[in-house]
Amino acid sequence: MVINRPGIASMSLGRPWIHDLPGKLMQAAAHGFEGIELFYDDLDCYAQRTFNGDHLEAARQVRRLCERLGMTIICLQPFSMYEGLLDRAESDRLLNEKLPEWFKLARALATDLIQVPSNFLGADPKTGAPCTTGDRTVIVQDLQRLADLGAGAGFRFVYEALCWGNHIDTWEASWEIVRHVDRPNFGLCLDSFNIAGRVYADPASPSGCTPNAAADLAASLERLRTAKIDPAKIFYVQLVDGERLSAPLDEKHPFHVEGQPVRMNWSRNARLFPFEENRGGYLPILDIARVFFDDLGFRGWVSLELFSRTLANPDPFTPANHARRGIASYHKMARVLQWDSQVPKSTVSIAEPSSPVQHRL
Repeated sequence: MVINRPGIASMSLGRPWIHDLPGKLMQAAAHGFEGIELFYDDLDCYAQRTFNGDHLEAARQVRRLCERLGMTIICLQPFSMYEGLLDRAESDRLLNEKLPEWFKLARALATDLIQVPSNFLGADPKTGAPCTTGDRTVIVQDLQRLADLGAGAGFRFVYEALCWGNHIDTWEASWEIVRHVDRPNFGLCLDSFNIAGRVYADPASPSGCTPNAAADLAASLERLRTAKIDPAKIFYVQLVDGERLSAPLDEKHPFHVEGQPVRMNWSRNARLFPFEENRGGYLPILDIARVFFDDLGFRGWVSLELFSRTLANPDPFTPANHARRGIASYHKMARVLQWDSQVPKSTVSIAEPSSPVQHRL
């Protein structure tokens, strides 16, 4: 029987160059996480610091450590800024040069899955002209090329709509793309933050919400219930909340970054784990989760992909604190949704942080 399994993103335990990757992995395992979404930034930092820039050797060592810890590497991510590029030479370069290197890394990591977020590449800094097209035909053809190359090498891709994406910014749009790509190795990632972040939340508003937030989200979730998505096409889901800001995220807000979408700035600084209302969480994550698990019948990897300013805290307890918060959130979701078959693996208390681990292979 397929059951839900807890995963977490490596970037959700501490920032690269501040908190070392082996230490983060050890904290994830100690707190009961069974899988890790490995961010390239973490792998790059580890390679530069420990293996003189040898990414392949860093990947081999990460795999060995995860094997010893009993953790699965869910995916390597993000293979970003790819689909719909107007610069077709750059599109070809990514396929012909970058992708084969990622295949080598993914193989060394013992994962067959690469995550692709929807493109959010900004305008050309010199001309101000857009760098991407919203032409769905071009986007689909680009992703078909990606999927076909991956199929030949034994890899799958999981596509996620970011709520600040240039053209694909809703679950509906991403599912349309997945359906039209129509490849068995190309599937969907559903993310509660990005779903709610697009139709329910507006961090630039004093209320933190869009004008018709509740009705718009309810309508989107009803469409999701009736979309007849085969659960096998959902390669994994992400559960994460967002913080209601004390002031609108405008040009005077400390999270503001010139030239970046407001929702992106909010996402990078103010995500929370589900059920952290005491920290300002306000998105209806449980409503979304019920659709994922009760209506769609998804079972599999449930990853907690949190980005937050708190991850930059240099305190060595930062990875342990985030691992503790994350697994507490996961177990509460399991209780509320009555995942009765779930048996927590955690061997440490989730009430107090474990000792920090700083480790180098």
